[in-house]
Amino acid sequence: MDATTSQPGSSSLQQPDYWWHRARAGLLREAFAPYVGQPRRVLDVGSADAPSVGWLLGSHRSVSLDLFTEGLVPGEGVCGSVTALPFASGTFDVVGAFDVVEHCANDHLAVSELARVVEPGGRVLLSVPAYPWAWSDHDVRAGHHRRYTRPQVVALVRGAGLTVVRATYAFAGVFPLFVGERAWRRIRGRRPARAAGPGASRGAEPDGRRLPQVSATQDRILMGLSGLDRRVLGRGDLPFGSSVFVAAVKPEESG
Repeated sequence: MDATTSQPGSSSLQQPDYWWHRARAGLLREAFAPYVGQPRRVLDVGSADAPSVGWLLGSHRSVSLDLFTEGLVPGEGVCGSVTALPFASGTFDVVGAFDVVEHCANDHLAVSELARVVEPGGRVLLSVPAYPWAWSDHDVRAGHHRRYTRPQVVALVRGAGLTVVRATYAFAGVFPLFVGERAWRRIRGRRPARAAGPGASRGAEPDGRRLPQVSATQDRILMGLSGLDRRVLGRGDLPFGSSVFVAAVKPEESG
């Protein structure tokens, strides 16, 4: 997250076993593991408190960075902003920023910083929430500035000088439920004020880390539907979903 984000940490600090966090871990691994390779130094930006990056850990040197210290491990975590990363250029082989860029008022600067600290030939892995039309009071409470289409994220990443090697939607299996939930919010009149829409986030409300509770049966259903996504992502891209995943490579220096 960047310094403009008022959200005090992540919901995963309170519910690390919540279905969405567990499902995202599996989806990220399925989509991105082929691009990790055998890195020497990995940077995880903004998700140090979530279980979504356990698959990214290994014998290599791993550094976690977050604006908030609550989820950082002493000796492994660094407190800092994605828009001003405290690392020299070309420090890491792999940089991951999962559901981080949408929290930044200046997402172009954030992605440029991610590109700066990865070495030539290194990989940048991103996930962001999908579809501006899905904007709701949840995004306001979470401290989001925007949601993205796949072409918008691809353009953002290419604008930072990176070469996109994969761009896919995710959470397609639960997408009908996601659409229904957004429709319910609008019917209930809970859509945020116009001034709080994409690009004009006013920060998080006090309950921004509260997650909708699900029963054990609902948990099994949601995880099962997400499992269908994993099978597809192992073979190809998904045409829709509530998240966008992008893997990109920093071009080798010429000459």
